[in-house]
Amino acid sequence: MDITFLGAAGTVTGSRHLVESNGSRVLVDCGLFQGYKVLRERNWKPLPFDPSSLDAVILTHAHVDHSGYLPALVRDGFKGRIYTTQGTRELCEILLLDSAHIHEADARFANKTQTTKHEPALPLYTVEDAENVNEHWHVVERHQETRIGGFVATFSEAGHILGASSVLLSDGQTKVLFSGDLGRDHDVLMRPPEPPPAADWVVMESTYGDRVQENLDPLEEIAEPLRQCLERGGVALVPAFAVGRTQALLYILHELFESGRLPRVPVHVDSPMADRVTEVYTRHADEYCLDEQQCKAGYAVASFSRSRDDSKALDQPGAARIIISAAGMLSGGRVLHHLKVFGPHRNNLILLPGFQAPGTRGAALVNGERELRVHGKYLLIEAEVHQTSILSAHADQKELLAWLGRIPAPPRGVVLVHGEPESLDSLRKRIGEDLKMNARVADAGETISLA
Repeated sequence: MDITFLGAAGTVTGSRHLVESNGSRVLVDCGLFQGYKVLRERNWKPLPFDPSSLDAVILTHAHVDHSGYLPALVRDGFKGRIYTTQGTRELCEILLLDSAHIHEADARFANKTQTTKHEPALPLYTVEDAENVNEHWHVVERHQETRIGGFVATFSEAGHILGASSVLLSDGQTKVLFSGDLGRDHDVLMRPPEPPPAADWVVMESTYGDRVQENLDPLEEIAEPLRQCLERGGVALVPAFAVGRTQALLYILHELFESGRLPRVPVHVDSPMADRVTEVYTRHADEYCLDEQQCKAGYAVASFSRSRDDSKALDQPGAARIIISAAGMLSGGRVLHHLKVFGPHRNNLILLPGFQAPGTRGAALVNGERELRVHGKYLLIEAEVHQTSILSAHADQKELLAWLGRIPAPPRGVVLVHGEPESLDSLRKRIGEDLKMNARVADAGETISLA
């Protein structure tokens, strides 16, 4: 069995792992590169293999850094099935369409404002390309062996977001476990990841491989900066992923309002995608910690902006309020229009409730930058900026080590992916020192033989 690391190697985005054995070829995850321009430009480069040569795609979860290249893969000739869980399928049907709409809208905006070096600017893929992906889904049940070409795949629960899974892949001689993105042991919504099954090799994420998150009460961590902003009459702008992060925030706000720890103010979710995703989360309440009634109570605290006019209305002067809008790292979408309105005023708050990938506007704010390039022009940010990782959906270093340490027997090797260089190297060292396992960091484009 050979694995070629075509993405998420030395960086935290663009997960794509090509697995080959005995004439069978599958791609584990098919994500977009995000963040720095040099990474985003990789999305436009042709793949080093013919998409029609793939037997299948195996998808660990729905986030676009793991799924967002699927419309381009199908457009360019992929004919096989995409194996994943029901929750991931339902979320992807929403996320991929939204991604396509954003690509098309960004291209139109660039052409209209002439802020492009290309004549004309084109989208990476279209809405039609995203819709064509729906013909390829094949839903699997966790813990059941699924034959995929010359492989057998078994999915297990990874926490992180709805539908997220680790995947054990066997060719009959070698077993390799792809961790996918692992959730936290004490998440607001999701159950903790299941212990890993026995495997010869583990391909493991390391997003937070260099840090241990404080054991803080997420309600208290969120409440204080929001309270200060609202009491001074400001608007709290919360860039948040439509999947997972928004649903957790709504439940937290419900609890803060009910307990009196936060004054009741209007809460607006400006993301049609988040509206649809929240409906999916409600249907699958059996996959996480809250029951259906708790979900509905939490989600009822907000009004959802469905139209463009609804979104524009939020930018009018008014009383203190909270606006939750995608994208979670200020990389695009409606939140940028709100940022242009509320970012320049000191009474307001920009609350960043999770990891901000290097190269994104969110990361720039965390690093102290206060001039951001938005829609081709520089924007001065005077609003308060507060970042917290308390709502991160990623396991920290301690939790990653604990998860790997629960494997029934030490694997022959651990290959680290999906992390920045500091987190990758830090986790590599800790795995060797604490768990006495052989660990190494995957290089972009390299092929490792697991025979």
